[in-house]
Amino acid sequence: MIRQALEIRTVNVTRYITPLREGGSLPALAEADDGFLYVLKFRGAGQGPKALVADLIGAEIARVCGLKVPELVIAELDTAFGRTEPDEEIQDLLKASVGTNLGVHYLSGSVMFDPAVTRIDPLLASKIVWLDCLLMNVDRTARNTNMLNWNRELWLIDHGASLYFHHNWLGWQEQAVKPFVQAKDHVLLPWATELAQADKLLKPRLTKQALENIMRLLPDAWLQTDREEADEAERREVYTQFITTRLASSGVFVKAANDARAEIV
Repeated sequence: MIRQALEIRTVNVTRYITPLREGGSLPALAEADDGFLYVLKFRGAGQGPKALVADLIGAEIARVCGLKVPELVIAELDTAFGRTEPDEEIQDLLKASVGTNLGVHYLSGSVMFDPAVTRIDPLLASKIVWLDCLLMNVDRTARNTNMLNWNRELWLIDHGASLYFHHNWLGWQEQAVKPFVQAKDHVLLPWATELAQADKLLKPRLTKQALENIMRLLPDAWLQTDREEADEAERREVYTQFITTRLASSGVFVKAANDARAEIV
């Protein structure tokens, strides 16, 4: 049953532990006032708050689809964190990220998914490929799978490279109905033999109400980068309409993914 109301907890970051030097965003392992460890994604990094928006939307859509995703929290960062850090790059990042950031529950003991080591169920592979085609997620490749094995289950992480239409809002309607050509590089595509079944199973879960519930989780502070063009409510509505439009034309990206798979197997 789909939850009719979603919630996201807010925590305060109490201890910066270590940077995780992966890619250009420089996330960090941090502890919060609830006693748990989180991978902290900074609003002042790389692509800015839009990457956090994409990460939250992508993760919560995956959760509604029944896929495993670590808990997300809103992580508040105090001004004091930038004062004692000796690394200037990290110090600048912390100063630029004071306020509302994104925390992802740290799965201690997890290992990165390796398709050469772990066999994956075709339907599960198809659901994940379908999800990434829907979100236009370019970052689930053999080089960087962004999936973890934890407690003998597969968990999805890092959706910040999704929904890249929002880096240029003009023409989002045209982007919404396009196939996802980068599906050819998806690490799970060779095993995604049941994309039509995944489409049939997952589309009914992503109702307009479910999408609107997800958009309400987005902090206003992350949606204020383009306020001269639209306000926060209008941004939430565009994200909802973008996903709704892609769902309505899912046959386009399902066919494109199946065609790409036929070329590599």
